[in-house]
Amino acid sequence: MIPLTRLTGARFALNPDLVERVDCTPDTVITLVDGTKYLVSESLQDVVELVLEYRAQIVAGAGAIEHRDTSIPRRTRLSAVPQAPPLDEPRGLSGPADADAVVPLEPRTI
Repeated sequence: MIPLTRLTGARFALNPDLVERVDCTPDTVITLVDGTKYLVSESLQDVVELVLEYRAQIVAGAGAIEHRDTSIPRRTRLSAVPQAPPLDEPRGLSGPADADAVVPLEPRTI
């Protein structure tokens, strides 16, 4: 959430993921994706910087979580690749029963 100030002086926090656009007419007008509009005392550049700082904090926080404690086992993604039938056998339903076999799942580090 980014902290903003209404023209009345009241402070509020806004989820920047909901912002569609920010206009300067000369007051700063923030339009959300649902059409809600907010008049704020911050300048257009201030709002842009607040959004950039917010997103940077999210990325930094995600990086900190990955590097926090190496003693905790990290979850890995599992992937499976279908095993293709040998080249000399026809493809399709008429092949051997194990033609649709799947390679065993192995953890893949990210």
